[in-house]
Amino acid sequence: MRTKDLVLLALFMGIGAVLHIIAPPILFGMKPDIMLPMMFLGILLFPHVKYVLVLSLATGVISALTTAAPGGQVSNLIEKPITAFIFFALLLIIPKQVNQKVLAPILVAIGTFVSGTIFLTLALYVIGLMEGAFTVMVAGVVLPAVLFNVVFTIVLYPIIQSILQRSNFKFA
Repeated sequence: MRTKDLVLLALFMGIGAVLHIIAPPILFGMKPDIMLPMMFLGILLFPHVKYVLVLSLATGVISALTTAAPGGQVSNLIEKPITAFIFFALLLIIPKQVNQKVLAPILVAIGTFVSGTIFLTLALYVIGLMEGAFTVMVAGVVLPAVLFNVVFTIVLYPIIQSILQRSNFKFA
């Protein structure tokens, strides 16, 4: 692990944390998880197991500390590493010939949906809500978060790639 890489990943986490805190709640106090696209961008730029592990644990802890969702603390700590490694596995499975600017938003959409589904399942289990709430939460929180995170990634990913290439940054 290189210090430069970790500093850049920490910067992504810091930006994600600020955005996560200021995001307005959508439904029943739940907010879209804006730390997710930052975690996904870190995985796209540094696709190595050790970075994925560190990034997912840091994202889980920060999300747990900043969440307002009932049952969200435990859910975030469990869900973020699972989501990160599913995202990482999908990234490794897909051939390298696929354009990264096309692949990134697709993977972010899948990753955000997986994350939201796991999070809601765990949160509803922890606080003991009825099953009927799951569908409402997916439609009211997860799907808007998927849309936001995809747009966020479409805008941000090419900019980050361009900046890192111009600065002669060596990818992991």
